[in-house]
Amino acid sequence: MAEQTHVLFVEDDDVIREATQLALERDGFAVTAVPDGLAGLDAFRADRPDIALLDVMLPGLDGVSLCRRIRDESTVPVIMLSARADSIDVVLGLEAGADDYVTKPFDGAVLVARIRAVLRRFGHASGGAARGDGHGAGVVRGVLTFGELEVDTEGMEVRRSGRPVALTPTEMRLLLEFSSAPGTVLSRDKLLERVWDYGWGGDTRVVDVHVQRLRTKIGQDRIETVRGFGYKLKA
Repeated sequence: MAEQTHVLFVEDDDVIREATQLALERDGFAVTAVPDGLAGLDAFRADRPDIALLDVMLPGLDGVSLCRRIRDESTVPVIMLSARADSIDVVLGLEAGADDYVTKPFDGAVLVARIRAVLRRFGHASGGAARGDGHGAGVVRGVLTFGELEVDTEGMEVRRSGRPVALTPTEMRLLLEFSSAPGTVLSRDKLLERVWDYGWGGDTRVVDVHVQRLRTKIGQDRIETVRGFGYKLKA
């Protein structure tokens, strides 16, 4: 029997927590469900789950702060859950290191689909690089060079001016998409499809925040905004 995917679910509403746990378990997930942020941090450290679902509004330690604590220790995928589609909630969660978010109330099937989409892309973080031909970049044994930036598409490592750059798997996939087609404008919808594995429309704020996070790590001027169209990597 295949090993179950372990989900950490942190939610203070008893009804939502219990109903969602049952729904996830019916879909084959192993679930640790806890009611507050501090218990969530303890459970994360004790169990090392495959993915974390964090409500934004939590007692003790809020979901955004919990996400930051998890991100300080691990690149495990994180999905934020919020009762509001408020821009501040969404952006704060993504800037804290979350990979995606789902607005409550949510359909159980949609939540499961989003979990599986995140897990799929974390399971093959190099998926975006194979489509490109390296045009416009120096290529040596799988290493693409863009000025001071080096992207090792085989070793899944990035260096800037010779120094290692720590990227989350989502940031790495995003950079691989850009580096596979330097100088080519990639729309937000295309990036959602390729990086976030969305077969349906998604919130492009996810793309915008991740691009900004990536810029802070590889250089603000390395990824150019093309207004009305999307983004491109400067070769």
